[in-house]
Amino acid sequence: MGCHAGGRGRCAPSSAGLPATPAAARGRRGKRPSRGGGRSWRAAPRAGDCIKPVKVDKRAGSGVAKIHIEDDGSYFQVNQDGGTRKLEKAKISLNDCLACSGCITSAESVLITQQSHEELRKVLEANKAAPGQQKLVVVSVSPQSRASLAARFQLNPTDTARKLTAFFKKLGVHYVFDTAFSRNFSLIESQREFVQRFRRQAESTQALPVLASACPGWICYAEKTHGHAVLPHLSTARSPQQAMGSLVKDFFAQQQGLTPDRVCHVTVMPCYDKKLEASRPDFFNQEHRTRDVDCVITTGEVLKLLEEEGVSLADLEPAPLDALNKDFQEVTLERDGQVLLHFALVYGFRNIQNLVQKLKRGRCPYHYVEVMACPSGCLNGGGQLKAPDAAGKELLRRVEALYGAVRTEAPEDAPGVLELYRQWLQGEDSERARRLLHTQYRAVEKPGSSLSIKW
Repeated sequence: MGCHAGGRGRCAPSSAGLPATPAAARGRRGKRPSRGGGRSWRAAPRAGDCIKPVKVDKRAGSGVAKIHIEDDGSYFQVNQDGGTRKLEKAKISLNDCLACSGCITSAESVLITQQSHEELRKVLEANKAAPGQQKLVVVSVSPQSRASLAARFQLNPTDTARKLTAFFKKLGVHYVFDTAFSRNFSLIESQREFVQRFRRQAESTQALPVLASACPGWICYAEKTHGHAVLPHLSTARSPQQAMGSLVKDFFAQQQGLTPDRVCHVTVMPCYDKKLEASRPDFFNQEHRTRDVDCVITTGEVLKLLEEEGVSLADLEPAPLDALNKDFQEVTLERDGQVLLHFALVYGFRNIQNLVQKLKRGRCPYHYVEVMACPSGCLNGGGQLKAPDAAGKELLRRVEALYGAVRTEAPEDAPGVLELYRQWLQGEDSERARRLLHTQYRAVEKPGSSLSIKW
């Protein structure tokens, strides 16, 4: 016999009629590490064995039987007389797995019960009941969940994302993001970590190999089964889900002028183990008493939400996804792992205010910053055309796509530029170039009254 424990690995039986033993038993968490940009791993003691009972046909005279496992994972009972019988696998649901408390602690099981689409409904209903005290609700959708829903409803991934955005916003969600964006941060940090470890492989036998850590099922197995033999090899880079948690609860909350506890962050994930990952103490903000990811719902739970609302995803009018930080971007120029230059793009007065505060405190890390007063820059300028038959965000998305489709070139490569520097400006660093192509700025004194304003 065998069992399927909610996607957490197979259970290998020891003998017929006895409970199965999980290949990766889970136990209590260790001491909470200090909160930082990455993650730290710790060994945990083994928990009790899986105790899901399995019914076995005990016929008289059958005696002691052995279990034989085929290459394809099939289980056969081998009797003393040499006869064999294929055994059915025991099916263990998530509820079965949580109910036995052999794999996770009671505290963890309580946290998991808070990770459901019903919890999302409660938050949305509370917002409607008390508008003045509502939380900002953000949903981050994984590309794997999007692909699964696209296959179910026979849609392409882009239409699926936009229709899913429309559905969540119809329920009362304020912003819908794509975790493909936060995956960029996970990949970049993983790359940097690998390069650093590769360079010091001669100094430590545990520098390589680097083992990816984005799968929480694998992490639970490593922490609770193999401990110190494996943990030093794990990458400390956060998974895309938890990187998005940092972006939403830290960066995005600041952009909205909110503390992290005033934002409810929900992720849509392909795996139940992501609920456990979100519940790790590493990702809990002690100061504001909130988690980076408040609730994880699976792709299946999204389908259940659609069914409960009587909505088919294919029938919804699409809506554009929200952009997390299009109005604030950073770029660095590096050599041999050292940052040589640090650039930023800052659009909108909320971001400008943050930049100015850094300047006043002497903590601005940038070498050059592009600053625009309008969110999304000049493409969203006040004098731009406003189409009456298109939503604002959808129109802006189309304008940005058309603008980006125009081929650009380095300014010095533009025809005629260098020639005019020679003929008109008398050189690239001439007094004439400084006079005609540069200007100066001066502080404006604050008027004592409105009558003293000079026009």
